[in-house]
Amino acid sequence: MPDPTRDAALDQLARAAYSLSAADSRLRGRATRTPGALSLTHARALRVLADTGPLPIGQLAAATETTGAATTQLVNGLAAAGYVTRERPVDDKRSVLVTLTDTGRRRHHERQTALAQALDTALAHYETPALGTATDVLRQLAAIYDQL
Repeated sequence: MPDPTRDAALDQLARAAYSLSAADSRLRGRATRTPGALSLTHARALRVLADTGPLPIGQLAAATETTGAATTQLVNGLAAAGYVTRERPVDDKRSVLVTLTDTGRRRHHERQTALAQALDTALAHYETPALGTATDVLRQLAAIYDQL
């Protein structure tokens, strides 16, 4: 039996997801025009490298949920900004190892601190269980988008 209230809530969730996607696009645009700005993909790559240490392009692509070609382009931008270096391992001349620089590590920490403060401020009125539910909903939306 249709539930108009639930249908309306799901419609509002879909609209909010579109707004989030649009905000990501605007952020990507700023990242291409503004020195020091980081897109979500850039920030994700810096976070992965900060958490795991140096990675080959293929593993960085998997960890950032992007393609190898997109990751190569991403690494080019991060290297131009001085956030990462690319090195060929001595034992494998076909591979490229991406390493976070000190500048990249500092930029990652700045971004993480700003994000944590923004989330804490904007979501202060939500209790911890609600934040867990929001996290689950966002992960489900990602899975839905992968199926579309």
